[in-house]
Amino acid sequence: MSLSDLDKRSREIFRAIVETYLETGEPVGSRNVSRNLMMSLSPASVRNVMSDLEHMGLLHSPHTSAGRLPTEIGLRFFVDALLEVGDLTQEDRRQIEVQVRASQKANSAEQVLTEASQMLSGLSMGAGVVLTHKSDMRLKHIEFVRIEPQKALVILVSEDGSVENRVVDLPADLPSSALVEAGNYLNAQIKGRTLSEIRQELEKVREADQAELDQLSQKVIDSGLAVWTGEDGVSDPGTLIVRGRSNLLADLEAAEDLERIRLLFDDLESKRDLIQLLGLAEKGEGVRIFIGSENNLFSLSGSSLVVSPYRDSNQRIVGVLGVIGPTRLNYARVIPMVDYTARLVSRILG
Repeated sequence: MSLSDLDKRSREIFRAIVETYLETGEPVGSRNVSRNLMMSLSPASVRNVMSDLEHMGLLHSPHTSAGRLPTEIGLRFFVDALLEVGDLTQEDRRQIEVQVRASQKANSAEQVLTEASQMLSGLSMGAGVVLTHKSDMRLKHIEFVRIEPQKALVILVSEDGSVENRVVDLPADLPSSALVEAGNYLNAQIKGRTLSEIRQELEKVREADQAELDQLSQKVIDSGLAVWTGEDGVSDPGTLIVRGRSNLLADLEAAEDLERIRLLFDDLESKRDLIQLLGLAEKGEGVRIFIGSENNLFSLSGSSLVVSPYRDSNQRIVGVLGVIGPTRLNYARVIPMVDYTARLVSRILG
């Protein structure tokens, strides 16, 4: 559907309904629309147009209410064709800068991302969300420490100073020297690479039959890398940071609303479909908007997501950040907020 499919009168009535819904969350009646229109139309004339918009799939009537609400298709049409996105106020910019830059003192990328998520939640009254690839962390040091006969702790230190610890299974009867050899070999290969890049390099060495390690040491490396990069090179779902979940519980009016949010929380905890979400956000420049069932993660919860990718010093996309909220998000305010925060985080991490 394009803007040309609606005449001026239908366009203004549709805009008035959606803007009122985004503000109140309530069904919008013809009398209310008639009072607020710039043009002079009777409630009866407005009702006729509302009926046409409903037939086009842009509006629907909840239960037996005489008012109308925008459908997901209607919201998407509004965002794509009618939404007027403003700029952030100087106060908003200052607040974002102060809160996010304050986290730089911790010298930790995760702290910067956590503060960004918290700040987005506070300003949007939704939930701030950050998703980043763990496998994209650029490494400085790696070490294997035996903690049980067949288990070892893998310690990863990234260039930004963050530390990750994971427990991996070891082959039976593995000598301690194999752990030392595996660590030494990887530290010689790291040189600021990501885990996925290291794994690809090891595959090349193996294919060329030039492996410098014995079989047991190689098993240690393979098991350690698999914890982060996954079998067959499939990426790890990464780190998910969500702040302000309680905001999603506000204004719930029915038990089914609470159940939808519970389903969303469950999906977030299990990181279900997050890799798909990250991939979708990476495909386009700037802010991406997902409304309701447009993404599997929100198909049952009826939520919307506004996200933008952020980049490292080499301008590679390493994650996304944004806001989760009800479908009646204040898109005009949230979109520039997410865009500005993503660009700020990119500068800080770069």
